[in-house]
Amino acid sequence: MTYTYPAFLQGLCHCRDCRKLSGALFSYNFVVKRADLKITGNPKEVAKVADSGTHIKNYFCPDCGTPLYGLRMDSEGVPAETTIVRAGIFDDIELLNQRRPEAEIFTSGRVSWMSPMEGTGQFVGMVPLP
Repeated sequence: MTYTYPAFLQGLCHCRDCRKLSGALFSYNFVVKRADLKITGNPKEVAKVADSGTHIKNYFCPDCGTPLYGLRMDSEGVPAETTIVRAGIFDDIELLNQRRPEAEIFTSGRVSWMSPMEGTGQFVGMVPLP
């Protein structure tokens, strides 16, 4: 999987769905325009309704089960313009070093002993996306 332009936004998500998806206390995601993302292979698709009520489709590596990306869907089943790419899938540590989180979302789900990340926008819910 590749994307051709820098992420629209990179951030940490503390929602219950992302905690379960990542197996950690938060997920680190890149938000990219769907048109800038090139998918190769045949990822496994799992559709669900998130705790927020948003219809989403999550995609996983069919061989190892790694979460790859997710799409928000409208009520007609049309995907949003943006795709949520799981940042941990990239092997390039320099890419991850350069793409410091800009925001933390669903902070109401952040565990009490974890402090807000310095220098990031804090959002109780989802940050507005195109």
